[in-house]
Amino acid sequence: MPNLVSVLETSLYVEDLDRSVHFYRTLFNFAELNADTRFCALNVAGHQVLLLFRRGSSHLPTQIPGGIIPPHGGSGSLHLAFSVCASDLPDWEKKLRDQNVSIESRVHWPRGGQSIYFRDPDDHLIELVTPGCWLIY
Repeated sequence: MPNLVSVLETSLYVEDLDRSVHFYRTLFNFAELNADTRFCALNVAGHQVLLLFRRGSSHLPTQIPGGIIPPHGGSGSLHLAFSVCASDLPDWEKKLRDQNVSIESRVHWPRGGQSIYFRDPDDHLIELVTPGCWLIY
């Protein structure tokens, strides 16, 4: 069986691309990798990409110089988790408060990890999770 290395890209589908890009860049300081009128690619920790697509903009094949990206999309409230150091969790809680982002829930996991949950402007559930949630993290 060939090996996988990691999850490289995660996509969220948003109503207002500019608003969502502003939210993620302001809250997480993600650098923009590439963007056009239908999407924005953001650098997550130097080894992952968060793709924000304007809803409905990826339902048709997209021709790029190297080939064709097949159609895709998503709807509803989706979930995304970012891993954080346990020692940084209080700073993240403060940053969320300072950005007027409400924490919806806190969870203390049986293995010792903690999570905080909040919503982005499109009602996607975003989680910040410390080590001790999963057996692998």
